[in-house]
Amino acid sequence: MADGPVAEVLLQRLEAADGGLDSAELAAELGVEHQTVVGAVKSLQALGEIIEAELRSTKRWELTAEGEEIAREGSHEARVFRSVPPEGLPQSELMRLPSGKVGFSKAMSNKWIRVDKSAADGPRVFRVVDSVEDEVQRRLQLVQGGRAEKLGEKERSELRKRKLLTEVTLKTYWVSKGSAFSTSISKQETELSPEMISSGSWRDRPFKPYNFSAHGVLPDSGHLHPLLKVRTQFRQIFLEMGFTEMPTDNYIESSFWNFDALFQPQQHPARDQHDTFFLRDPAQAQQLPMDYVHRVKRTHSQGGYGSQGYKYNWKLDEARKNLLRTHTTSASARALYRLAQKKPFTAAKYFSIDRVFRNETLDATHLAEFHQIEGVVADHGLTLGHLMGVLREFFTKLGITQLRFKPTYNPYTEPSMEVFSYHQGLKKWVEVGNSGIFRPEMLLPMGLPENVSVIAWGLSLERPTMIKYGINNIRELVGHKVNLQMVYDSPLCRLDAERGPPSTQEAA
Repeated sequence: MADGPVAEVLLQRLEAADGGLDSAELAAELGVEHQTVVGAVKSLQALGEIIEAELRSTKRWELTAEGEEIAREGSHEARVFRSVPPEGLPQSELMRLPSGKVGFSKAMSNKWIRVDKSAADGPRVFRVVDSVEDEVQRRLQLVQGGRAEKLGEKERSELRKRKLLTEVTLKTYWVSKGSAFSTSISKQETELSPEMISSGSWRDRPFKPYNFSAHGVLPDSGHLHPLLKVRTQFRQIFLEMGFTEMPTDNYIESSFWNFDALFQPQQHPARDQHDTFFLRDPAQAQQLPMDYVHRVKRTHSQGGYGSQGYKYNWKLDEARKNLLRTHTTSASARALYRLAQKKPFTAAKYFSIDRVFRNETLDATHLAEFHQIEGVVADHGLTLGHLMGVLREFFTKLGITQLRFKPTYNPYTEPSMEVFSYHQGLKKWVEVGNSGIFRPEMLLPMGLPENVSVIAWGLSLERPTMIKYGINNIRELVGHKVNLQMVYDSPLCRLDAERGPPSTQEAA
């Protein structure tokens, strides 16, 4: 039945109805698809105020394809029970039956069957009871007959867990008479033509009213990924605080700048292949500042600058190994080395936001490639108090005002602190960053003055982005599993920054 005849029947039924009609019930009476009646409702709505239609949602239970089969043929466990003759059946033969694997475990848990492993021809299955009642089939037949309300919540949950039952939402229309109701349908004109004007026929023709509040078609445009939006916000915060962005375009880094320059020993576990991606070609870096390299070697192997070093045989070949950088602190080391070559020394504030790579096990919160945010301040006489003050200002601009600092260990900072914030949604303190003061063993070999201190801190870009956009699995944010519709639909990021005095709690 086409939309036209359905629309006419709908108007005739509506004229005789008391109050209105339900679109699903009308579709059942006419023997047509519900969508056909919905199409007729929408076409009548387009003609003006002939009808009024209210969208209603109702939930009901339906059987899945497997559920319909079980309602017809019986449950897997019942079929397995019926397949076992009184003299028993070899288990291997039973497992080859269509319902064997699923039905066997269920029938065993119901204590309908047992396995005799001492049989001469191998494990043999025997009946334990003479007959069984197939409760699963009975419950599914109740749902099939429209009596799902007779099942308890636990019974429905069990059937859903077995994927035999599903809850569907049915959207229907309650149709009633409009202010211009009529059983005769006349097409409304949408355009005023020159012929209508010249003949004067426009006076007798009904015109469809204009909808001045209707939205036009959105033009095609590009979309920014959520990571890029949050990155822009972080970058703006650094620039507002007077920081300069460091060059971070060298994803391939030498072990020297990535580890050795940071006073991280060559036997450190982070330098193993299970944590770091090393390059095969080119395997080694050729250009290193050799005078600086010798000072770093001496600090590692013999000590110096007030330190006794690590007392091991430092190897240049190990320092030349190329890798995918594991942190952007290697870029900070390069920037500080360049700063040390400028005489006289001038204070500086640097930041970077870029990719790093680690040989991580992939899961919901870890990827082998992610982004690191890093801030560095170099000046005379900086202390732990200065670091806390800068962190307080930085996180306040992010909208994070409740902070705690916890002592920790980092190979190249001393003292070091983890930064925690109170998460209102989770109702607990969560780690939001790591920080510390670079060690003299890292700074003095570069050539920086002895009274210059460097405070630094870092955090990931992915974690705050996941929190802002309500994403629980990092693979839904980055990688081939990303739903592009999420990128199209996500609004412009606005960090919940609130101006006002910070409330900082410092834990010793």
